[in-house]
Amino acid sequence: MGKRDDLIAQYADDLKTKCGIEPDMDLLRKVTIGCGPAIYDADASTVAATQPAELETVKKNFLIKKLGLADGPELDQAISSVIETYGKSERNKYRAVIYYLLTKHFGKESVYG
Repeated sequence: MGKRDDLIAQYADDLKTKCGIEPDMDLLRKVTIGCGPAIYDADASTVAATQPAELETVKKNFLIKKLGLADGPELDQAISSVIETYGKSERNKYRAVIYYLLTKHFGKESVYG
């Protein structure tokens, strides 16, 4: 197994243990690949959920650009909901897991078709 496969396994474990969700491994793999080299960088691989600028980046670069959603209060609510699901006290919130949860939240799996 390569490093990416190890990370995907780690993300799947987070989804199961921290979010109580049985992951769709095919979608999780595609979302992880979509994150690009960011998954290998300690800082870029996680989302700083307490920093408004970081959450704005998730909204603009992922929800609006990648998933093609229109800007609105529902995007901020979805991000808050996903962070709540992951656990606010959880120190490391992996970007791939957050993106996976947001993709599922909006039913945008077809983007990764």
